[in-house]
Amino acid sequence: MRKSLFLGAALVALAACGGANEEMNAETSAEAEMTEAPSTADFALTAPFEGPYGGVPAFDKVELADFEPALKAAIAEGLAEIDAIANSDEPPTFENTIVAMERQGQALDRFYTYYGIWSSNLSSPEFQEIETKLVPLTSDYSAKVIGNTALFERIAAIYNDEDAMAALDPVQQRLVWDYYTDFARSGAALDEETKEKIADINERLNELYTKFSQNLLHDEGSYVTFLDEDQLGGLPEDLVEAMAAAAEAKGQPGKYAVTNTRSSMDPFLTYSTERDLRETVWRNYYSRGDNNDAYDNKAIISEIMKLRGERTKLQGYGTFADRALEKQVARTPEAAMELMMSVWPAAKARVAEEVADMQAVADREGADITIEPWDYRFYAEKVRKEKYDLDAGEVKQYLQLDNLREGMFWMANELYGLEFRGPIDNVPVFHPDVKVWEVYKDGKLKGLWYFDPYARDGKRSGAWMNAYRTQNKLDGETLPIVSNNSNFVKAPEGEATLISWDDAETLFHEFGHALHGLLSDVVYPSLAGTAVPRDYVEFPSQVHENWLATPEILQTYAVHVDTGEPIPEELVQKIENAATFNQGFATTEYLASALVDMKLHTLEDPSNIDAAEFERTTLEELGMPSELPMRHRMPHFAHIFSGEGYAAGYYAYLWADTFAADAWEAFAEADGGAYDPDVAQAFVDHVLSVGNTIPPTEGYRAFRGKDVTVSALMRQRGFPDPNPVPEAAGSQGARD
Repeated sequence: MRKSLFLGAALVALAACGGANEEMNAETSAEAEMTEAPSTADFALTAPFEGPYGGVPAFDKVELADFEPALKAAIAEGLAEIDAIANSDEPPTFENTIVAMERQGQALDRFYTYYGIWSSNLSSPEFQEIETKLVPLTSDYSAKVIGNTALFERIAAIYNDEDAMAALDPVQQRLVWDYYTDFARSGAALDEETKEKIADINERLNELYTKFSQNLLHDEGSYVTFLDEDQLGGLPEDLVEAMAAAAEAKGQPGKYAVTNTRSSMDPFLTYSTERDLRETVWRNYYSRGDNNDAYDNKAIISEIMKLRGERTKLQGYGTFADRALEKQVARTPEAAMELMMSVWPAAKARVAEEVADMQAVADREGADITIEPWDYRFYAEKVRKEKYDLDAGEVKQYLQLDNLREGMFWMANELYGLEFRGPIDNVPVFHPDVKVWEVYKDGKLKGLWYFDPYARDGKRSGAWMNAYRTQNKLDGETLPIVSNNSNFVKAPEGEATLISWDDAETLFHEFGHALHGLLSDVVYPSLAGTAVPRDYVEFPSQVHENWLATPEILQTYAVHVDTGEPIPEELVQKIENAATFNQGFATTEYLASALVDMKLHTLEDPSNIDAAEFERTTLEELGMPSELPMRHRMPHFAHIFSGEGYAAGYYAYLWADTFAADAWEAFAEADGGAYDPDVAQAFVDHVLSVGNTIPPTEGYRAFRGKDVTVSALMRQRGFPDPNPVPEAAGSQGARD
């Protein structure tokens, strides 16, 4: 399976090629020494899933001590499978090579599922020591597989055989192309000396990615701001209660803790009247990985970029970004930059307007300050109240996490006929906070959905979706198992967890990823679910954010935490009126990170990068407003330095949002409105169910009837359209 080949160190790096096939065969004698060792069936981490629903992860049987021996056993099994395919006496065919590769490495796939969960959700100091030991093993495995000359020759023989390709259906042809392209891009056709150099670079990069992540986790766990009762000015009651619970959990009963995560930092900066404390909390958060100590990431970034540059040249590309975007929808760094720069001026201009409004409020109140980054959220909230009479704290009283979860379930049922039943208690979970639901469609079991909503020590910040098992029909129907993971601040026992409007949108966003996985309907696992280009995978998730604001959700599931009354229509109207409020901040902080990422990875010679200097000078050149930071400063930019998934790819959110904004207008314009069944079915047929079996632009064109433009995105954000069309020829979005 593709995960075991190209994820290498699970959540770490996309591995390139390794040593010669001859060397691999010579080294298999060392692997043979493992034959006396336990098999993959002996470890919960690698054994086939057992139990109901076609099997489920055995979280209750995981032992930290098993990670290393289980991985070694899975590697031995995986290499034996690769050997059998590569050294077959039969001529290469789609079935005995490509389909065989789809079945290969299943024990490793299961291992990476557990590894990813422990790395992201349960990262203890003990596990971090294990991570460090495992990185070389996973790097070496990927290098051996991709560097296996006999294997690549079989894949290439099928790819280059016109008659063989013509006999395949379009999906099978795409699968062959995908394998061939991935192997070729990773250097499978290079000479053996070059392969060895790339393999060495990959091993070192994987070590650096792991260290970067561990440093970041250290700073997120270590920089906690503990407050006394007289330092809680302006904070809403539910936030105070959550801070008290967090402090008690950290061994400081009677105190109030602001943890070093966005979900804790953001509301504190929004409401606290203690400006000096706002600055402390702000600096703690935006200095993660940048404290000039043993956990500082700047030197790691320099070495990562040097090694990426060396590998890029060995692989035959001009820049890292050239290679990274080759298989994306954007195709080239220039296309991605063109989109970002078409939005950047409007975003900056809106920031100037927002800062002017905030400064005016501060001046009227006699604050005698100039707006600084730690003031932005605080005064933006004051402007929101003044301009729109909208109090985010008031809105939050209607946003109970459990209710919104049920609202998501209703949305999924209304749009796609999915029914969520649960939570169930007949499957193991990796933490008591995790709950599980069965998912049905037309009375038939469709998959499982795991939900891990709360922040805790050892859990990386942010929100994400995982696929514990990918849907496919390769050997009968395999049901998907997906999860959503968040970092909401848990309310005290017996009380409802309240979340902000932004957090609620994130909840619906990540659920969109889960739906993408659950509604997958393809044969081959490598092409299933969310296995689409990086700059397209965020599209299905981002469009689902829009359903939060629909009357059907708000009137039923947004009810007051104390009275149970639905959110008043007057307050809903205020939310709608303020839909484009603060888009300058939101768009600019994101785009600054995306632009820095792309400019960094389009350097032809990144061998002597000073992270601090590069960040500073690049932002200066872009004219970055001084009143706000980039969303992810380089020392804690995990998207691009804890692995390569979003390296030269952080632009993907904006690229995908151009699709999402345009797709939402299709729903908004439909006769049946946001829940129009015909549009929803077309969205399933051409986007959610097809995975990567067709080129994304073809699927989108089949859904929408036209190609996407930036116009809907600019309308949705309240920015002027750089390429307006005549009113008669255009369509107006739901948020105009």
